[in-house]
Amino acid sequence: MSINCAAVDRLIDSMSFTQKVGQLNQRLFGWKSVERNAAGRLVASDELKQEIDRWGGLGTLYGLLRADPWSGQHWGNGIRPEERTEAIAVVQQTVLERGAHGIGVLLSEEAPHGHQALGGTVLPTNLGLGATFDPQGVQEAEAAVAAELAASGIHIALVSGLDIARDPRWGRCEECFGEDPLMAARMCEAIVTGMQGEHRSKVGHGGVAVVLKHLAAQGEAVGGRNGQSAVLGPHDLHEIHLPPVAAGVRAGALGFMAAYNDIDSVPCCANPWLLKDYLRDQLGFDGIVMADGLAVDRLEDMAGSIPAAGRAALLAGVDVSLWDEGFTRLEEYADDEQVVAAVDTALRRVLELKAMFGLLPEDGADTAAIAMPSADAIAQATADGREQAKRMAREAITLINDGQSAATLDDIRSVIADAQAGPVIVAGPFADDFGCFLGDYTAPLPADEQSSVYRQLVARLGEDRVLLAAKPSDAPADQWARASTVVFVCGSTSERSYDSEFDDNGAAKAVTEYGATCGEGVDLSDIRLPWRQDDMLGEVAALTTAPIVSVAVCGRAHVLTDVLERSAVTIWAGYAGQYGPQAVADVLVDGADMSGRLPVTLPAYPAAIPVRYNDRQSAAHVYKDAAEPILRGFGYGAGSLAAVTFSEMHADTQSHPGEVLVQVTAHADDHGAAGAVNLFAHVSGGRRIPRLAMLVDSVYMDLNAGERRDIAFHVPCDRLRDVGDGQVQVTCTLDGDSTHTVTATLPGEY
Repeated sequence: MSINCAAVDRLIDSMSFTQKVGQLNQRLFGWKSVERNAAGRLVASDELKQEIDRWGGLGTLYGLLRADPWSGQHWGNGIRPEERTEAIAVVQQTVLERGAHGIGVLLSEEAPHGHQALGGTVLPTNLGLGATFDPQGVQEAEAAVAAELAASGIHIALVSGLDIARDPRWGRCEECFGEDPLMAARMCEAIVTGMQGEHRSKVGHGGVAVVLKHLAAQGEAVGGRNGQSAVLGPHDLHEIHLPPVAAGVRAGALGFMAAYNDIDSVPCCANPWLLKDYLRDQLGFDGIVMADGLAVDRLEDMAGSIPAAGRAALLAGVDVSLWDEGFTRLEEYADDEQVVAAVDTALRRVLELKAMFGLLPEDGADTAAIAMPSADAIAQATADGREQAKRMAREAITLINDGQSAATLDDIRSVIADAQAGPVIVAGPFADDFGCFLGDYTAPLPADEQSSVYRQLVARLGEDRVLLAAKPSDAPADQWARASTVVFVCGSTSERSYDSEFDDNGAAKAVTEYGATCGEGVDLSDIRLPWRQDDMLGEVAALTTAPIVSVAVCGRAHVLTDVLERSAVTIWAGYAGQYGPQAVADVLVDGADMSGRLPVTLPAYPAAIPVRYNDRQSAAHVYKDAAEPILRGFGYGAGSLAAVTFSEMHADTQSHPGEVLVQVTAHADDHGAAGAVNLFAHVSGGRRIPRLAMLVDSVYMDLNAGERRDIAFHVPCDRLRDVGDGQVQVTCTLDGDSTHTVTATLPGEY
């Protein structure tokens, strides 16, 4: 929908200062805006009415459909999929009836990896999606999520993607696409294009506006402590943390969320260089900047008061608040010319976004004519989302160890397929667990959609063949002696219970002994597997001679050294989403290929962190008690692409000005292969200490059996060299394989 700028001007001119400020506030929790009457029908709550009356309208409403332990919404009291139309209609009609200008409300929802609503699609978390190295696949999956949101009457999707996993102690690593800025940038572009369409073509037409979070450098926080200081220089800020931001702007993102952390002492929510000079002036961003939840109020110590905190955030470039009080106190600055001008600027951005969704009254009309959701469209979009979730779960599964003992994965598959072989014992704390696959920011799923690795194997092999032993003592010694295979399901979980304690922004506050070990608010000082799982695996190994397949369900780079040593095969599953258990069973029983690659470096020791593939100095042989601190490197994957051979690799610096063209020929074996082929570079001859390696291009390919294909990597020169004089030598390596390396020299004219 085109924006009628004259109509927006007239609306702004007709509003009081209070009404203008109200359009910038997103203070009310959406799940508190409706309630059920005696007949069980949804009606507007007094809290919603009071909020509308206070401001003469409503700007943005957060989380109307959200369901999880923090909101307290579940299948017994929350808004069910078939009630979404009713809920949206109640809210929009109440806003139009009680508001002063006939303006509808923007509805925003959490969608970090699917829609956080009852019945919503649950994709793998970003760390799992990052393991696919498949931006096109992510784009298609996010398009399905956006279709569900749009069909449900939602306008804004709050989507993680900007954060880079720099320290595995940080609980929110699961929300990162990994430790590499190029892949994160490509995934952010995929999110925006999938949800908004090319050139924002789907916005208001089956798509939603994306607010990418979090801006910026939140993954760099000291010690992996959530929301704390990011201590880094401008070069690393631009090279590691800002590429996903620039990619989001290029793709047309309509929003960014300013993060909790500060960068070199300046809070992101009050950083005019970040939100104005860089984002708007340098990149040309024209959408809204939203504060993270209560982030504005956290400026109180810096600003001196809550009202001053609101003013500081507004003048720094924040347009829309989230739950805070600071923006509600902007009314106190009605005589401040700077604030008045900034309010009008932010208001224009909000109203222009509303115009895209038909939330403003058209010429001659008193109120906006808002289209209501369609139950059939919701059902179809949700079904499409489920198929995308299944596909991405399969792509996320990563083989990180095969044939550690005499048994290989193929051997184990043969044994599992042999009905006459001994029992398959599914062991470990997550053997019969579903929630561990889901990650944080997930609504509860109905019981009939829940599964586990144990239940999936029972469904395929039969109850008589598959035994459950969450603890070693759960199975008798004779069964351990007879076992043909042990599947040990280990890792961590972000699942919260409905009796958990939370901070005021929804982050985990207190975690029970066997509660969440990952997610927002769950930063850890020890990244070994929790609950002494290494010891448990040792007990299992002592009870049986059967080969062990370990399935690591992880939202961070846990130390898996003992797991690899004691397992014949190790599969890394990230948080693969609602179809994670099926994807694991597909691998073990159906022989499905594993195309995933590690999106993070796995450390070999708990204190030898952080280690990243793109550090400038190697951590090897530095610690006298941990000479080799890396267990598995970024991009490692021993799955379907392991059998692909490469030849005829060469580099061309002449044919394409401004880039290095690296070409190589790939040969598939008799089974074919799918997955990403990554090109890394090491640069020397510049003015800085070079990174050990940089991912400079990645090509996702699907080869038929026996197929031979030429692959071309296009590497922009500005990604390879720093500003200065002199030649730069670039060594390009294919997926860390030193046998496939070429060296090129870039001229000094730059």
